[in-house]
Amino acid sequence: EVQLVESGGGLVQPGGSLRLSCAASGFTFSLYAMKWVRQAPGKGLEWVSTIYTSGSTMYAGSVKGRFTISRNNAESTLYLQMNSLKPEDTARYYCAKDALRGQGTQVTVSS
Repeated sequence: EVQLVESGGGLVQPGGSLRLSCAASGFTFSLYAMKWVRQAPGKGLEWVSTIYTSGSTMYAGSVKGRFTISRNNAESTLYLQMNSLKPEDTARYYCAKDALRGQGTQVTVSS
């Protein structure tokens, strides 16, 4: 059974940083592209970033230069380092494999 378990969210002040983690199991992690998506209150799902099996990465324009996606294939773990956080980054963040998402972790950016 494929499982994705996110952690690392919380309340942070504008300009702060958080590192999200996603523990994956039930599939061969290294063989799949993985992504982070988010959903702000009252809004639809928004793609944030993708990391491919090659290690190459892509970012949404709204987070480029502030967020860094990475992966540890040996530990089947996906990461999202988020710096210079803004109130508009407030959302529930999900890691995803294809169309499957975990339960998410809440990130709230507020003073």
